[in-house]
Amino acid sequence: MGKVAVGVAVVCGIAVAAAAAVVVHRKMKKSGRWVKAMEIMKDFEEKCGTPIGKLRQVADAMTVEMHAGLASEGGSKLKMLISYVYNLPSGNEKGLFYALDLGGTNFRVLRVQLGGKDSGIVNQQFEEVSIPPNLMTGTSNALFDYIAAELAKFVAQEGMDFQLTPGRQRELGFTFSFPVMQTSIASGTLLRWTKGFSIDDTVGQDVVAELTKAMERQGLDMRVSALVNDTVGTLAGGRYTNNDVVAAVILGTGSNAAYVERAHAIPKWHGLLPKSGEMVINMEWGNFRSSHLPLTEYDHALDAESLNPGEQIYEKVISGMYLGEIVRRVLCRMAEEAAFFGDTVPPKLKVPFVLRTPVMSAMHQDTSPDLKVVANKLKDILEISNTSMKMRKVIFEICNIVATRGARLSAAGILGILKKMGRDTIKEGEKQRTVIAMDGGLYEHYMEYRKCLENSLNELLGEEVSETIVVEHSNDGSGIGAALLAASHSQYLETDES
Repeated sequence: MGKVAVGVAVVCGIAVAAAAAVVVHRKMKKSGRWVKAMEIMKDFEEKCGTPIGKLRQVADAMTVEMHAGLASEGGSKLKMLISYVYNLPSGNEKGLFYALDLGGTNFRVLRVQLGGKDSGIVNQQFEEVSIPPNLMTGTSNALFDYIAAELAKFVAQEGMDFQLTPGRQRELGFTFSFPVMQTSIASGTLLRWTKGFSIDDTVGQDVVAELTKAMERQGLDMRVSALVNDTVGTLAGGRYTNNDVVAAVILGTGSNAAYVERAHAIPKWHGLLPKSGEMVINMEWGNFRSSHLPLTEYDHALDAESLNPGEQIYEKVISGMYLGEIVRRVLCRMAEEAAFFGDTVPPKLKVPFVLRTPVMSAMHQDTSPDLKVVANKLKDILEISNTSMKMRKVIFEICNIVATRGARLSAAGILGILKKMGRDTIKEGEKQRTVIAMDGGLYEHYMEYRKCLENSLNELLGEEVSETIVVEHSNDGSGIGAALLAASHSQYLETDES
């Protein structure tokens, strides 16, 4: 063999070896990245752990905070607001009543014709209206004028099927799903805005007075006879059709709970005890916090960068506004530290709240053999294409970890309420039935979350007690509930009963 040939062979050999080394290096780099990505996921999974013992600690902490919040104003992170609702609907209510349900970027107006004991809800109509974004951060007058104008339009379309009793003023139940300090059944001061609203001149004002003034400016003759939180409305809507309903939980964009408390078990209540002996308490449970909540660095970062740092900690791990964002943050960490999606971090992945919970829910509930929905959502929402099956499985698993933690912690909160009411055990010779009315888009549409919540609650309660507790979907409870509460707290009640 000539020198040249030997030289070429050596060079070729070196080239082949170098190429092989590059391939090996790439593989090692890839597997190193994969190992790092798996580490991030495993660490996250561990920190999100909700073993049954931890859930019991969360439930006990919830009960302790409930007692503290009922004892004194500011005694707990749980506001335990007195709703002034002590007449829950009985089913005997009659007449035409309106409701206005303001809880987010949309509001609903509805009217309900009630026919009394045997007829129930004879007729109902509703309309949904979206709020222009500029009004969510504008002035109080601008927002309430817009709402009152839409309400006036809706009243003007009242058909022959709806009959107002002659000589009576129209009455409205006003569902207002923001923290309010109620001062009576039909008045309450806004404590703070949430859910993207920020109108400074409404804070500290009576929201019923603001709405009433706006209705007067529109020439609309209508009286607000009940101001209710959406959770209280859901409880009322549930009670109208089922006498065993004693609590309500909303799991939607945000989360909250309300329940029926014995009036004499509220130390901070200084008024006369109501005839019914009961009082609905609006817990504002989204603000619950406890050292037992399994929080991760992603939760702490989300909280620090939110509109309300240090507030609504429980809500930030269980509700629809935040679940998808937690998934995004974990994926972003994997992209940055483990090059999970390749050498560059996909730009869309860096956008806060780009991954909404409905998208996460669709990925988590993907039953296709090749996780096609996961692939499509990544492509459409995050502009990440060419994902491997292995990667899609990891993303599916992260969705599962976040949803499972949220659902199990929700179940623990419900157990806390049941404990406070003494309904977490069966009394000797007593088989009382306890119904919890549930509403909200997260609970309604995210089936994996819902199943996990119900299974976890059964696991916490045990078989015998589980049989006495029913979780019931109360669709649109809050709107109907407000109209029913307008009826059960009507200014004409005395004349109807006499």
